[in-house]
Amino acid sequence: MSGDQGDYVLSDLQHGKAECRLVKVDRSGERHVLHDLNVTTQLRGDFATAYTQGDNAHVHATDTQKNTVYALARQHGVDSPEQFLLDLADHWTAQPWVTGTWFHAEQFAWERLPANGHSFVRTGEATRTAWVQTYGDQTFVLAGLSDLVLLKSTGSEFHGFPRDRFTTLGETSDRILATSVSATWRYDPLDVNWDVAHAAIRTALLDAFATTHSLALQQTIHAMGAAALDACPEVAEIRISCPNKHHFLVDLEPFGLDNPGEVFFAADRPYGLISATLSRIDATEPRAWAGIA
Repeated sequence: MSGDQGDYVLSDLQHGKAECRLVKVDRSGERHVLHDLNVTTQLRGDFATAYTQGDNAHVHATDTQKNTVYALARQHGVDSPEQFLLDLADHWTAQPWVTGTWFHAEQFAWERLPANGHSFVRTGEATRTAWVQTYGDQTFVLAGLSDLVLLKSTGSEFHGFPRDRFTTLGETSDRILATSVSATWRYDPLDVNWDVAHAAIRTALLDAFATTHSLALQQTIHAMGAAALDACPEVAEIRISCPNKHHFLVDLEPFGLDNPGEVFFAADRPYGLISATLSRIDATEPRAWAGIA
């Protein structure tokens, strides 16, 4: 390795604070509203001298970024993860040496208990996700969900796949189909009611999973993506990734018992992993997806 730094190109400079846990209680009404976020910040910009010379004159400390998360939650509130990240972007793009941003939030769901307006139980159905990225005057908003675990006990088949000497999987016309959906979509334009759009897309994904007679998990993913695009015209594209949470029929013959599709072994690994992107014909903005798995 050469000691001359001029031999190399330094690029993709960013820094921030990962996983700032933020709980915001809206006490404006008799029934409190709870927002539980996990926020990661990243600033992009003119930070080269910190890398090449150890000069931090242009570096906004990651601790400052953490404090900004909490301060803006107090100043602006937290209506939705998307809007909160946009508020962060507005703040940081106005700061010197910052030419772009990358913000991510996970929102954890709480359900209000009926006894009063200020007690909650954590629900584990899925985690809502959001990203905001800026490049100069460009702003991109992406949203999604993860860990949405779904299962259907029939209405799924898998057959007609190639076979060779290493193929042992049998064909089936009736199987359990189970998965944990991770979906991310990009909004375009950005004049969106974030909560309403997210709820409509989530409902569309669930309905498509339930009503599609699946000949493959790939077919189900396509149906779910198309349903999401149909449900929300403001979505330009959606990426869906689904592990196949395999359920294998247990052989009970050694015990003198039959097993007419009732007792299964749920295997956690290895597992099939299927993914796809579904886009509108005119949707092209790869820059919006930078840094997003």
